[in-house]
Amino acid sequence: MMTDIQTFVNGVVDGRLSDAEVEAWMRNVYENGLSESETVELTHAMLHSGTVLKWPKEWSSLVVDKHSTGGIGDKVSLVLAPALAACGLKCPMIAGRGLAHTGGTLDKLEALEGYDVSISSEKAFEMINTIGCMIGGQTGEIAPADKRMYAIRDVTELIASVPLITGSILSKKAAEGLAALVMDIKVGRAAFMTNVEDARILAESIISTGAGLGITTRVTLTEMNTPLGFAAGNALEVLESIETLRGAGPADLEELVCIQGGILLHATGLCESMDEGAFRIHDSLIDGSAISLFEEMCVAQGVSLSSFENERNLLTALGLLDTSLKTTEFTVPRPGWISDIDAMALGKVVLELGGGRLELGGKIDTGVGFVLDAHVGSLMVVDEHWITIYHRDELSQTHRQLIENAIQLSNEPVDVESRVIEIL
Repeated sequence: MMTDIQTFVNGVVDGRLSDAEVEAWMRNVYENGLSESETVELTHAMLHSGTVLKWPKEWSSLVVDKHSTGGIGDKVSLVLAPALAACGLKCPMIAGRGLAHTGGTLDKLEALEGYDVSISSEKAFEMINTIGCMIGGQTGEIAPADKRMYAIRDVTELIASVPLITGSILSKKAAEGLAALVMDIKVGRAAFMTNVEDARILAESIISTGAGLGITTRVTLTEMNTPLGFAAGNALEVLESIETLRGAGPADLEELVCIQGGILLHATGLCESMDEGAFRIHDSLIDGSAISLFEEMCVAQGVSLSSFENERNLLTALGLLDTSLKTTEFTVPRPGWISDIDAMALGKVVLELGGGRLELGGKIDTGVGFVLDAHVGSLMVVDEHWITIYHRDELSQTHRQLIENAIQLSNEPVDVESRVIEIL
């Protein structure tokens, strides 16, 4: 490298390097890459540019987390963190915000009135000790080098670099003091990675760098051509997450929660196999332990306990009883089996309705989004509803066309496949 890695990271944090110099260094990485050992060195330097959370020795093998590259309806984190805590693990989840069509975990939780994503190290320790999980944002203390590097990458088209992506993700995750991490790389037309080959390259970098930092790291490659679950849009996804935590969620969402949770329970030695771990996670969704901890977490982070006391309170807290929120239902033009639902097209509609942001710091309308009334494999009759759109203003003709063209019907039955492409 043209500049020593540690010297570069020091210069990023203390301001000795200008934005132009930081950009030039990262552009060199973007164009020429880094070796496996250099990627570990970069991530290690970024990680130690700020605070690293410390935990009691008896927790050393129990602290875990999960990260996703994001997609339409990807609400796994909201369900998984409390489910992991219910199974005896510690999950100090530092999450991010959404950009473009990929929803952010923090944005979703902020749809709950009062939810505060600002978590100090002291508050994180208290919540992990008493509840077992928390979901908060990256503070200025956590990996400050990444904060500046990401902001520069975002405006200079340097996002799609495997070493820089690896450093950005793992510097924040390793700062949580993790024993194990599961990374969910979405693959498909509505994902950051559109093909399996590119996803595997990123997966291998994440796994080797995680190992270099002393973190047991596994990766799931999962399909993101169609929306995950039935709901997309911040408040609607929180509602579906709560349904899933109560054991009544969509099968594909529940599958990912159980598999990724099972991976972490196995990686930490609490279960003898991933399958046993997946069953334990599923049990936590059925027996009420996961939803109980989710409610405790939300209350600890500022949400009123009364929000969870009945369905109407919850809908009010999520803004879904707002009289300015309109709903429009779309029907299928003919009978048949649903063979495809274009997540990217629907994600674009939600984004343009205000449910996402085109630049960091942009405002989000947490109420808008959609709920599918059917999914791939469903048999439909003519004029049957397949989607409900939640919106403020009248839908444009362009949006109506995108929605109507997003669904494909088949004359033959359609097999429903697992979301999981591969576990690495």
